Amino acid sequence: MEPSTSQLQPENKEWREFRLEKDNELRFEVEHEVQMELKEGLAEVFGTELLRNHIYKFTAGAKVAVFTWHGCLIYLRGQTEAAYVSRDTPMLMYLNTHAALEQMRNQAEMDGTRGPRVMVVGPQDVGKSTVCKLLLNYAIRVGRQPTYVELDVGQGTLSVPGTVGALLVERPADVEEGLPLNAPLVYHFGVTTPGANLKLYNLLTSQIADILNTRCKLNPLASTSGCVINTCGWVKGDGYKCITHAAQAFEVDVIVVLDQERLYNELVRDMPSFVKVVLQPKSGGTVDRSQTFRRTTRDDRVREYFYGFRNCFYPHSFDVDFGSVEIYKIGAPAVPNSCLPIGMTPEDNQTKLVPVQPNKNLVHHILSLSSAKSREDDLVTANVVGFICITNVDIERGTFTVLSPAPRPLPQRYLLLSDVRFMDIK
Repeated sequence: MEPSTSQLQPENKEWREFRLEKDNELRFEVEHEVQMELKEGLAEVFGTELLRNHIYKFTAGAKVAVFTWHGCLIYLRGQTEAAYVSRDTPMLMYLNTHAALEQMRNQAEMDGTRGPRVMVVGPQDVGKSTVCKLLLNYAIRVGRQPTYVELDVGQGTLSVPGTVGALLVERPADVEEGLPLNAPLVYHFGVTTPGANLKLYNLLTSQIADILNTRCKLNPLASTSGCVINTCGWVKGDGYKCITHAAQAFEVDVIVVLDQERLYNELVRDMPSFVKVVLQPKSGGTVDRSQTFRRTTRDDRVREYFYGFRNCFYPHSFDVDFGSVEIYKIGAPAVPNSCLPIGMTPEDNQTKLVPVQPNKNLVHHILSLSSAKSREDDLVTANVVGFICITNVDIERGTFTVLSPAPRPLPQRYLLLSDVRFMDIK
């Protein structure tokens, strides 16, 4: 059915009825807050099944797609920028991709080998994260425990922006809250674009791949379930090299290319013959996100880390003595080749640890707490155990004030400085 004019009015605060036929999708963008309820039939949001007669709440900026395989009745209430029913959806293709991956998992179980590793690639704003979530949720619904690998440093799906990591997913994503973030493995990158430090980015990619291989040897279910890898939207030049490096590091079996035939052809040309490269369309509900929207989304991710989903946490604020911690930044400033020692290249500076003295410029910066126990540990490739935000620096007293999800004292001595900033205005 096509939406009526009244269904598209964002100021309508009464319940609006949307009846979806088989293989239809209801798409809407939230302007302020929207409530949604499934009244009849069966439906799902990004692969997670909806409960009937349960009211779901979505906050400003959320983009939601409700799909039904059999038909359903959905009620909406609240202000939306757009709300419409679409018959044109690639969901059947995504389901076929899941079915093919499940066949590979069944074969891996019989052969005693590892399951499929699939990487989703494409330019910005084509729905890579959504496809990853779909594949993860469908795998979990048939009893698998896949690993989700997040290589998009600008998004912060598993943690705050400026990080990469992996997560063993054991239950479907929550419709409102997203993936269950139980003990993710997170690494500090420090900036929101891979191009700022390519050597460090590729180094951390290889580190996660090594950890995944080790985990698969210890966990047969995780091994046969495989992994789903999300990537950045940088697909040209050095960005393409990052994609091919990740494919090699993880030894991927399948690469799903969304909405770019050129990238598909390049990967078909450069990937080994045993890697299956498939081209699939993006969902019609995807939209281009402005830089302002991206900054707001990053701030929301950091705020959620400290304050929890819908402010369910109560973070702590306390002072830290300068002498009780050591702060480092990964990557030294670029210098001309003529100024470098003999045999050293500019890339060597990208993984160099640079000590940082506490100063006023650190206010509002995010710091990662490294898991390293001593200087002899590799601070660059050690995973992080949490994050703090500096809210004030008192040079005279030799202390700085931090916002922390846990009470004092800090559990680690070594801190890594991030370019990501957060201004706590709560």
